[in-house]
Amino acid sequence: MSLPKDYLERVYAGVLGKLIGVYLGRPFEGWSYEAITEHLGEINYYVHDRLNAPLIVTDDDISGTFTFVRALQDYGYDRDLTAAQIGKTWLNYLIEERTVLWWGGLGNSTEHTAYLRLKKGLDAPASGSIATNGQVVAEQIGAQIFIDGWAMVAPGDPEFAADLAGRAGSVSHDGEALYGAQCLAAMEAQAFIEKDINKLIDTGLSVIPKDSVIYAMINDIREWHATEPDWRAGRELLAERYGYHKYGGNCHMVPNHGLMIFSLLYGDDDFQRTLMIVNTSGWDTDCNSGNIGCLMGIKDGLAGLSTGPDYRGPVADRLYLPTADGGRAITDAVSETISLVNTGRALQGMESIAPKGGVRYHFDLPGAVQGFMNDDSIDSRDVVRINNVHAPQLSESGSRLLSLDYAGLAPGRVGRVETAVFVPSAEVGKYFEGRGYKLLASPKLQPGQTVRARVIADEGNSSSVDVSLHIQHYNREDDTVVLAGPGQSMSAGESALLEWQVPDLEGYPIARVGLQICGNGGASGRIYLDWLTWDGAPNVRYKRPYVRDFARWNPPSGKGLMWKKAWVNGLDADMMWTMADFFPETYRLLQNNGRGLLMQGCREWDDYEVSATMTPHMCQAGGLGARVQGMKRYYALLCDSDRVRLVATLEGEDTVLAQADGGWNFGEACALRLKVQGQTLAGYVNDKLVVKAKDPQMTLAGGGIALIAEEGRIAVDDVAVAPV
Repeated sequence: MSLPKDYLERVYAGVLGKLIGVYLGRPFEGWSYEAITEHLGEINYYVHDRLNAPLIVTDDDISGTFTFVRALQDYGYDRDLTAAQIGKTWLNYLIEERTVLWWGGLGNSTEHTAYLRLKKGLDAPASGSIATNGQVVAEQIGAQIFIDGWAMVAPGDPEFAADLAGRAGSVSHDGEALYGAQCLAAMEAQAFIEKDINKLIDTGLSVIPKDSVIYAMINDIREWHATEPDWRAGRELLAERYGYHKYGGNCHMVPNHGLMIFSLLYGDDDFQRTLMIVNTSGWDTDCNSGNIGCLMGIKDGLAGLSTGPDYRGPVADRLYLPTADGGRAITDAVSETISLVNTGRALQGMESIAPKGGVRYHFDLPGAVQGFMNDDSIDSRDVVRINNVHAPQLSESGSRLLSLDYAGLAPGRVGRVETAVFVPSAEVGKYFEGRGYKLLASPKLQPGQTVRARVIADEGNSSSVDVSLHIQHYNREDDTVVLAGPGQSMSAGESALLEWQVPDLEGYPIARVGLQICGNGGASGRIYLDWLTWDGAPNVRYKRPYVRDFARWNPPSGKGLMWKKAWVNGLDADMMWTMADFFPETYRLLQNNGRGLLMQGCREWDDYEVSATMTPHMCQAGGLGARVQGMKRYYALLCDSDRVRLVATLEGEDTVLAQADGGWNFGEACALRLKVQGQTLAGYVNDKLVVKAKDPQMTLAGGGIALIAEEGRIAVDDVAVAPV
């Protein structure tokens, strides 16, 4: 089956629709229909500000959707990907009690229950089956809320989409939950080539059993819609026959799936009205709204998102994916769209696409800003107006750019546009931790990497303008500090390639990167940002960025911990964050059971070496990880009291590539260094080459680093990463 000609833009619209839907419904998730009606009225726009909540949040609907579909990439884009392999993907990307899921406990949270089954060695689909977990637990909504990605990689192929959704859903769910997920996945896949809502519903019904509750409920809703024009009256009929009082658990599939079908029928084929109905109607608002937003986005494309109020502007493409792959936690709708599209293309045997040569920020989709916003610390008079424009005559290899219109920039005044590469602020991070979905992340940009950008000065500019790259990095008080690269004066019509190697920051992580515009005699003008990118491994030393001072030690609620929060903690203990200044060593690894990882870095890092001095205390083993792609996928240099090993770890299983006798001694410092270059791995102990091997398959082509501990305590001094 050939891909639709507008596949890229339709996936982008689906991703945006998902985000908009979730952000609309998240602030009042769990409220009753009556409470929403009384306190908020009809949900016609974002209400986060009325409830004192941020708009862009961590949420399982978003994180699971764009994380679990990575199983296809990790397993070679195999169309016969199994439920068991998708379950292994859960174990790789999830960090127990910290990322993606609602960790509500065994028998209470369906996904947590399934995770515990997987962890104990029970593969999917048994991990989510009714036989294992009981009908009520197995038939909750989670199978549906994560399925959009599976549909978007199977455009126009509803049977394949339903099949994928069934395999993915069975990791944690069964019964009616799978039928609801398969029905919606088929509808979304068909929406790439069909716009009629009723025909899409017919497609959804065609992939589920005729004797299922979901099937009967959909037909009932269609009958009510045909005779009852008032959506509120129709909702009462749905609530009476299929409401929470008849379907147990915290968030059952049947009532919520019913609300989605109901909203599609009563929504008059309008994006805003459909989302208004599904959100005002209550129950699991963010889940239902996210799924419906995605379906409507796919069906009607980007134009359909713009028929009502500006939903896209406040979102600015931003989303968070907090997983064990921390370098991808701070991401955007365009990046996730390209990933999904390339997965869909790979499933069709097609080559991947790489807009503008594969740069990170290319803006080459209509309206895309990829998180670029004004620096809100600058006086509002210096705001730069940001727009995505179609100007193929200006771009080197694309068709769209960011237009940056500046005004009020008297000499010496600056404007900045920037995008986040790490947790946006300590205060926002605390909000996420308080609501149950932590934002674990590693900075995407690191010292030693070279940032590059192409900019063009508009031909109509009346005077020259100084432009430079800049970053904002955290300091001792968790505030951000601006650091700009060398400026370049640009006259009207000139283009320039800006390059700047990020300097050493004494251990402080980078928060944002962007472009700084400095007034140079003219009050206003325009420049274009064609693209911005960086690549390669960093040259950085991770260390405590200040002298330890017990007199200044902060309690858990204090500041000054962003340098440690730049590590994604896959260890059993969280103590290292709250006791940052109490321990004499820079990092203390504490692992109670099995193997734990403390991770930093990005999937794009390929050839580099990582080094650290580690002192073991009562532990089975420990060491360094490289090309780390999660909790269960990495290369490692491991030491114990008897030997040194080079291992390749996949699905949590070690393959020993090389080993040597002689290990480390408890209480003695041991300098370790792991070098990865192409297929070759080399491990050094106290500056001596001890183990070396090749991985002919080059199983892991890229990834970040990890400090590894097995059942015990290890002290670690500064950690260094350098390119080779």
